[in-house]
Amino acid sequence: MHATSENLTDQVKPERHKSSLGDLLVGIGKLSARDLERASSAREETGGALASVLVNLGLVSEVDVAQAQAKLLGLSFVTVDDFPDPMPEVPGLQSDFLRNHHLYPMRVDESGLTVAMAEPDNAFVLKALGLATGLAVHPCVALLSDIENAMTAGDEVPTDDDALGYDTDSGDFVEHLKDLASEAPVIRMVNQIIGKVTDLRASDIHLEPFDDGLHVRYRVDGVIATAEVVAPQHSAAVNSRVKLMAHLDIAERRLPQDGRIKTRVKGRELDLRVSTVPTVHGESVVMRVLDRSSVRYSLESIGFAPENLERFNYLLARPHGILLITGPTGSGKTTTLYTALSKLDADAFKIITVEEPVEYQLQGINQIQVHQQIGLTFANALRSILRQDPDIIMIGEMRDGETAQIAVQSALTGHLVLSTLHTNTAAGAVIRLQDMGIEPYLITSSVNGVLSQRLVRRLCDHCKAPYVPEPNLVVSSGLQRMGLQVSHLYKAVGCDHCRHTGYAGRCGIHEMLVLDDNIRRGILDGLDAAALHAKATSGGMHTLYEDGLLKVAAGVTSLDELLRVTEDHTDA
Repeated sequence: MHATSENLTDQVKPERHKSSLGDLLVGIGKLSARDLERASSAREETGGALASVLVNLGLVSEVDVAQAQAKLLGLSFVTVDDFPDPMPEVPGLQSDFLRNHHLYPMRVDESGLTVAMAEPDNAFVLKALGLATGLAVHPCVALLSDIENAMTAGDEVPTDDDALGYDTDSGDFVEHLKDLASEAPVIRMVNQIIGKVTDLRASDIHLEPFDDGLHVRYRVDGVIATAEVVAPQHSAAVNSRVKLMAHLDIAERRLPQDGRIKTRVKGRELDLRVSTVPTVHGESVVMRVLDRSSVRYSLESIGFAPENLERFNYLLARPHGILLITGPTGSGKTTTLYTALSKLDADAFKIITVEEPVEYQLQGINQIQVHQQIGLTFANALRSILRQDPDIIMIGEMRDGETAQIAVQSALTGHLVLSTLHTNTAAGAVIRLQDMGIEPYLITSSVNGVLSQRLVRRLCDHCKAPYVPEPNLVVSSGLQRMGLQVSHLYKAVGCDHCRHTGYAGRCGIHEMLVLDDNIRRGILDGLDAAALHAKATSGGMHTLYEDGLLKVAAGVTSLDELLRVTEDHTDA
């Protein structure tokens, strides 16, 4: 039986659309020509639509594909916020048909049926809709995940694992989780969650299970916010998919686990450090985004003031001694350490690092990863690498007295040692070393300097607005005391470029304590952290707050942001 001319048109049109979709994505810079060739080859092998192949391979986001389809077909693009609730009843349409073909009716009026579709170019579905309803069909484009979530929002869901009909420790349950995690909708959902980090510039992804579903939260520029809530029936499958990608044991849900994911999103290599912990509602998963590009920065670009940069470079150039970087978790200590290491000449020096874990791999540098389970601790690794004839040693973190003792011995025997410490101020690092059992005379002999740092959000250059500060604000903030003459400051406003936060990116603020004779005398005299801090500031050290004020005056950040980050360090 020969196909009619109309049927031939229907058969050819989708194929032509596939190539046009790829060309459009290449044309608008969302996809490279090489990646389009890869996706086309994959589609020939596996079948399916080019759009789904592109998304499943992680080459473009689901949103980019849907918006490109809408542009190509001249249709409107709708999001879940545009969906009517409840969904309008359309005579002749069965819920199974809507679910199977990913359709969500938007409205029925005198013009016909407006329906959101994940595949708006599917001629068969469009024709079936018209025949079933007797209405003119007006398609619009929506994300498949939005349609699926909207369709399942009212479903009855099991409240715990037993309701699924499985013993949680049984092999059947584990196999069930594997099956769920391997289904296309779950894979697409996880790819979409991970893919957003590039658009948001997020540093962490948090998947937190609660009664109402899996809360997906992103930390952007140090501030965390909820982005979406995955339906409860998908929570276990999404977490299992992430654990499979990180090569973790999905059957073990009672103990914390750590793993790593290497994936490709929108043409960019992503390295994710995965951590899971059990909670009362299920497993909480956190993925730390390790951005290799962050270690390609110069020390100037990460916020060092000229005076602090000069002191830091001086300490880096010393042939031996300890240089410490302090601050709370997430204050950029590791990035500063890596940036400093990348500045050193790996060809001229033997550089060895001991880390837990190795976050970035640096060219020409020997990096050792700690494995506590097999006895490869910081202390044991340090003892071994001293026999490797290093010039420079980097210790990821000084956690105990044994590690600190070996670091001091290394510094006294002619090595430059770089490390981090969890203290709030630069002077506090000296007292912390004493708490670890290091004698004051050894601290004065081995420690060259301490850098304390925090990260403040940069004001968005596209929308920051100047304002004239009140005279009492100039006095109370400390701007007048520092002799900063400012006619105006800048405040956050918010625009499309910064996602209406008013901020884009982050910048370091620092206090640089160099152990000169004056500070060494104070340490030997037994001064506490506050007294050492006062002695250092009287000797010319800018505090974290004062360094931040310089950036406020320069329009880099806002006074509100500085106060948020340094509220326990304001000297004004």
